[in-house]
Amino acid sequence: MLRAANTIAAISTAGGVGGIGIVRLSGPEALAIAKTICSGQIVPREAGFHNFYNADQEIVDQGVILFFPNPKSFTGEDVIEFQGHGGQTVLNAVLNLCIDKGARLAEPGEFTRRAYLNNKMDLAQAESVIDVINATTIEAVKSAAQSLSGKFSIKINGLLKKLIELRVFVEACLDFPEEEIDFIEQGNVIDRLNNIAAEVDQILLVARHGQLLKEGANVVLIGQPNVGKSSLLNQLVGEEKAIVTDVPGTTRDPIASNISIHGIPLNVFDTAGLRTTDDQVELLGISKTWESIKGSHIAMVLVDATKGAGNYEKDIISRLPKNIEILWIYNKIDLTDDKPKAVEHNQNKSIYISAKLDLGIDLLREALYEILTGGSAYNNNETVYIARSRHIDALNAVKASIIMGLAHKDSSELLAEELMLAQNALSSITGEFSSDDLLGKIFSEFCIGK
Repeated sequence: MLRAANTIAAISTAGGVGGIGIVRLSGPEALAIAKTICSGQIVPREAGFHNFYNADQEIVDQGVILFFPNPKSFTGEDVIEFQGHGGQTVLNAVLNLCIDKGARLAEPGEFTRRAYLNNKMDLAQAESVIDVINATTIEAVKSAAQSLSGKFSIKINGLLKKLIELRVFVEACLDFPEEEIDFIEQGNVIDRLNNIAAEVDQILLVARHGQLLKEGANVVLIGQPNVGKSSLLNQLVGEEKAIVTDVPGTTRDPIASNISIHGIPLNVFDTAGLRTTDDQVELLGISKTWESIKGSHIAMVLVDATKGAGNYEKDIISRLPKNIEILWIYNKIDLTDDKPKAVEHNQNKSIYISAKLDLGIDLLREALYEILTGGSAYNNNETVYIARSRHIDALNAVKASIIMGLAHKDSSELLAEELMLAQNALSSITGEFSSDDLLGKIFSEFCIGK
């Protein structure tokens, strides 16, 4: 087992004032340091009440000490937890005692990094620690917990095993070049490659859903002034978030609100109406609208249902980024004969609503969800794993190598090379094939004390 060269310490509870606060020690000197600070005997895995003393034998705090001997601890090293009172001053005092006795302040994510380096978890599980902490919806919490438990890694490792077995077989064919075509056929290599590709697609489907649960999406409301953008935002959020008046141009700065659709967090931006104006303040708002549009995944283009879409809306559409999804919203159907409905037109969906009377908002939510999930037949009862962009990139690289491998099915050398690239890409997810730069970037996202 990998051993750390020193002992680290940090406050592991959130900043502020609370009933309980925790200072954590991890490393070879953790127990020795704790014995110089507390009174009484420290028994492994037994909660013991102790006084915490400074160098002058003055009581700094009182609380519980827990000792987890290696290797059965979070980090795989000796771990001590001082569970005292939750004031920042007293916690800093206990932390300084640990440092005075020879520990050093932990770097961001160093406890979890040591757990990874000591084989207590793989890289995907380590990343899930911070995902559990940062989750903004209960669905995201559940999905991150699935990854933390190792279920995502089990899927990846199962796929990796199949890739390695196939690669070993293909490379064995290299020793018999005159018979390699027969070996490829007899080993059902093409069928096995296609099966692996199908499995990658399934994992990608679930992983993309998990990525949405983690990262969410940005949605921007755009349209003419007084078309009902602020009213729609209020309906989606469920409160009077934006000011609604009959005066055009009320919204100047983009108003961001957080909502959740089937567990997917969305940042919805109500923006200034896009129109020609001499009002310098409104012009600044319109400029910020275009900035919000550039960073969004979906543009909800609002249209007055009593007037329909015209040259104004067509001009807006022509100026939108090519990678943004467009959802047409026909508002104010309470003034027409239209009913709430969803209509497909030219590969874009149109939703007819009344933001004023809360009509068709459920159809709008479902349309947003369909766009976010790619319209896939995703089964909500399936296990979802929190996935990161790098996981998606790695799975896409695996898929690309498999496609290239199929193109080179008549050449064992080229096929073996593509299988090696696929294996390396897949291994990077769990950390079996990862650079120090990648590890540094991942664990730098953590807070100190985790």
